[in-house]
Amino acid sequence: MNNYETVFILNPVLSEDQAKDTVEKFVKVLKKANAEILNNEQWGLRKLAYPINKKSTGFYNLIEFTAEGSAIDTLETEYRRDESVMRFLTTALDKHAVVYNERRRKGEFKVKKDQKPVKKEEGATR
Repeated sequence: MNNYETVFILNPVLSEDQAKDTVEKFVKVLKKANAEILNNEQWGLRKLAYPINKKSTGFYNLIEFTAEGSAIDTLETEYRRDESVMRFLTTALDKHAVVYNERRRKGEFKVKKDQKPVKKEEGATR
C-alpha cells in the first residue's frame, strides 16, 4: 500500500451541500477500492490562479489516503466522468511528505499569536 494525496477543484456554481456530497462520493470510491482515508480537508471556495472554463473561483478539496496503485485509475476515471470537477492532481507521497503531512495535521507549523514572522536582515547577502 502506497501513500497518496489528491487535490481537486469543484465548479463554483455548486452549493456547499452539493460540493460536500461530491467529495463524499469520491471518498466512497476510494473506500470501495480498499483505500484507507487518512485526512479529508475541504478548503472552501477560493480564487483560482487563472480562469478555468471561464470560472475564476472553485471549491478546493484535499484527500490523503493509502491504497494500491489500481485505486488511482478508478478515482481519476470518476474525476473525468464528473462534470463538476474542473481540475485534479493525484501524487504519490514519499516518506518525507508523509511525515510532513502528519506534522501539518497536528498543527506544528502554525505561527503563534505572539510570534513575529522572521524578517530578512537588510544588507545581508546570500
